[in-house]
Amino acid sequence: MKKSIIADFSLMLVALVWGATFVLVQNAISFLPPLTFNGVRFLMASIILGIVLFAFKKDQLAYYNHKLLVSGVIMGMWLFFGYATQTMGLLYTTSSNAGFITGLSVVLVPLFSVVLLKQRPGMNAMIGVFLATTGLYLLTMTGSTSLNLGDFLVLLCAVSFALQIIVTGKYSSSYPTLLLTVVQITTVSIFSLISAFLFEDWPKALQPDILFKNDVVVALLVTSIFATALAFFAQTAFQKYTSATHVALIFALEPVFAAITAYFWGGERLSSGAIFGCVFIFIGMILAELPMGKFFKWEKRNKAA
Repeated sequence: MKKSIIADFSLMLVALVWGATFVLVQNAISFLPPLTFNGVRFLMASIILGIVLFAFKKDQLAYYNHKLLVSGVIMGMWLFFGYATQTMGLLYTTSSNAGFITGLSVVLVPLFSVVLLKQRPGMNAMIGVFLATTGLYLLTMTGSTSLNLGDFLVLLCAVSFALQIIVTGKYSSSYPTLLLTVVQITTVSIFSLISAFLFEDWPKALQPDILFKNDVVVALLVTSIFATALAFFAQTAFQKYTSATHVALIFALEPVFAAITAYFWGGERLSSGAIFGCVFIFIGMILAELPMGKFFKWEKRNKAA
């Protein structure tokens, strides 16, 4: 099996995990402030990955140097900015607006790829981006309100997530995956905890009656292990086998999986627009997989015959 196919499937699982855990995170941050939650979540993930690194992949430490540190910090910085601006934006806008605008990273990634990586996406990828963006709008913006300050903050989130995908694609093939992921996740935890200390009621995290609430414990365990440690390890490991635009298209499935899990677990009903949105996103992703160049060559040969 081709590495690109394994990469696509693995990254799709990452989007599935992120979408499926959305409800868990929403429940948890009703008790624990968001930046504090992210700080604890990423700290737990960095400890888990650190233990694995020292126990099973200690040889990777030989590759640690200043360049690797800077690369991991840059990846973690953009990831932190994405989570932080999204969290602040949700204070002023609706989850529907936030979901659509965050998903605009699927448009920003190919633009940044051209400017920063000198990579020009294929025609099928661009059509897939257009369809996925249309799907995101139909899925999340039905009955939404007008744009506001929160929407601008979430737009900064989309920029940050797009740049995180770009820099991950740039650095992931140059350094050991686990070591680079540990640096990235640790960076996010440090920035999140500092921000929580400055802007939130962080002592709540030290109160046993809050920290050990069932919703908080389950959310922290599931997100730190699956949605953080394993998810970002997988992104760092497999993005080297595909393009940044392709990754953005796959990650556009996150709100689809979130809507599906909300339907089954939370009893939320999907509107007809949302269903069409899911279909558009899936079509956009599948279209990006098709070898359009070969198709057009085959069509030309048939006409010539």
